[in-house]
Amino acid sequence: MSENYLSINKNSWNKRTAIHVESDFYDVSGFFAGKNSLNSIEFKLLGKLKGKKVLHLQCHFGQDSISLARLGAKVTAVDFSDAAIDYAIKLNEQTNTDVRFVCCDVYDLPNQLNEQFDIVFTSYGTIGWLPDINKWASVVSHFLKPSGEFIIAEFHPVVWMYDDAFSKIKYRYFNDAAIEETEEGTYTNPDAEIKQEYVSWNHGLGEVVNSLINQGLSILSLNEFDYSPYNCFSHTVEFEPGKFQIKHWENKVPMVYAIKARKG
Repeated sequence: MSENYLSINKNSWNKRTAIHVESDFYDVSGFFAGKNSLNSIEFKLLGKLKGKKVLHLQCHFGQDSISLARLGAKVTAVDFSDAAIDYAIKLNEQTNTDVRFVCCDVYDLPNQLNEQFDIVFTSYGTIGWLPDINKWASVVSHFLKPSGEFIIAEFHPVVWMYDDAFSKIKYRYFNDAAIEETEEGTYTNPDAEIKQEYVSWNHGLGEVVNSLINQGLSILSLNEFDYSPYNCFSHTVEFEPGKFQIKHWENKVPMVYAIKARKG
């Protein structure tokens, strides 16, 4: 494992943020006009949020966090990228929303925050940046109230086995080593003039589920979906509005999974 993965990845996400906030992918102008950035997959699992305390882990620049608050939740949101958190705070002010943003590595959050929540939430492209999924699950459990619920919607680990063109298996499904690579562009704009190193890890479904069970959470549901709600991969086709599949895969493989779990 790269010993300085945090600084490498923080630099990567700081670079990406400036590109992301200007992209059509995140549609900030639509967000200002009232668009909710949550997708139907996680929206159905979250349920009624009015009055609920929600902890949003790895929030990027805060659109989903603010969307949760717009639905009546009292939200605390966390990300390790200072560039992302700086913009999230501005977005929070500009939308006249009351979200508390914390700039912090997920693993260090118990040293920065001392309270519990009704819901802990994370989504899409988050846990792959974390080397130790058991430690992550312990953080989730730490911040949940008794009977509190954890919700994750995440890209399916099958997707991360393939090369960028989805033409061949390139990576191991199971987590046994850090993946250290260099990328040009970013998922919102592959032609963007940025280049960054990053370090990531693959986490199979069994690893994720067992980590939550080992921390005292009961799995209420585990669902898999044959599409991505985001057009963030190559060779995609939009077969229904807001639903993207790899063209030559069609509906043959899972692209997203979602888990709802309860503490105690």
